[in-house]
Amino acid sequence: MRIAIFGVGAMGCLFGARLSPLADVTLIGTWPEQIEALRRARLRFIYPDDEVDYVDLNAVETADTVDPVDVVIFITKAAYLHEAAQQAAQILAPGGLAVVLQNGIGVREIAAEFIDESRIVQGVTTQGAATDGPGVLRYAGGGLTTIATTPALDAQVRDLADLFNRAGIETELIGNIDSLVWGKLVLNAAANSLTAVLRVRNGLLLESESTLQLMADIALEVAAVAKAKGIALPYDDPVAYVEKACEQTATNRTSMLQDVERGAPTEIELICGAVMREGAALGVPTPVNATLYHLVKAIEDLRHRE
Repeated sequence: MRIAIFGVGAMGCLFGARLSPLADVTLIGTWPEQIEALRRARLRFIYPDDEVDYVDLNAVETADTVDPVDVVIFITKAAYLHEAAQQAAQILAPGGLAVVLQNGIGVREIAAEFIDESRIVQGVTTQGAATDGPGVLRYAGGGLTTIATTPALDAQVRDLADLFNRAGIETELIGNIDSLVWGKLVLNAAANSLTAVLRVRNGLLLESESTLQLMADIALEVAAVAKAKGIALPYDDPVAYVEKACEQTATNRTSMLQDVERGAPTEIELICGAVMREGAALGVPTPVNATLYHLVKAIEDLRHRE
């Protein structure tokens, strides 16, 4: 199976490292230092117990030199998704499969601007990883990847899920992704935005009554918007879910924190920004999400003016 992964950051490299021994995988992204590091040497893959492995990864800056592929996987940043989808449309073979694993709301619709919507499926993953500089990946631990299948694409999606599972990426299929997408949005909004503003790892959010209250407020706002849309979350208590997730990933640096640390655009527009816009359309107040949205946007706007 020929696979193109759009994204050369932590998650792109994690999926690439897992899949490369079993498939012909090319990573495509916009981080020059990372691509150069992967060209010079193998990816240094650090496990949670500090054991180290080394993996050969093929990484390029554009799809211009990539032959047609059977599958494209989007696991890049939201700011790059339009460009990635446009490039993916050029290399996805007729009848190929496009899998969107992005955080946030509205990402499938962005991909569908360039790729036939009937070829696209969406998923979510709770795999965790961070970069310790170009060419170095620190794996935070396994999690479940869930992909929504469709009758027309079921055989292809099942083949891909089988490949993921053989590669050590635990994967399940479901028929409707909305519940899981909004379920993960609760965590992304409550944890990612706060870690980005406060510059802390997940576990530290549990050590302050103020951050616990903020997480609860954010999570409940997202849950209220989901309810207004008629979407049932995949758990009963969104606050308990967020706290447990932060406890289980205490040492992890969220992707949004990593973006802020290296001065890159964040996914806040499709996380707290999406909650804010959906809430406004439905008449559901989301003041805490709106505040976190504007704080992260302010960090982005001012990062080059210090």
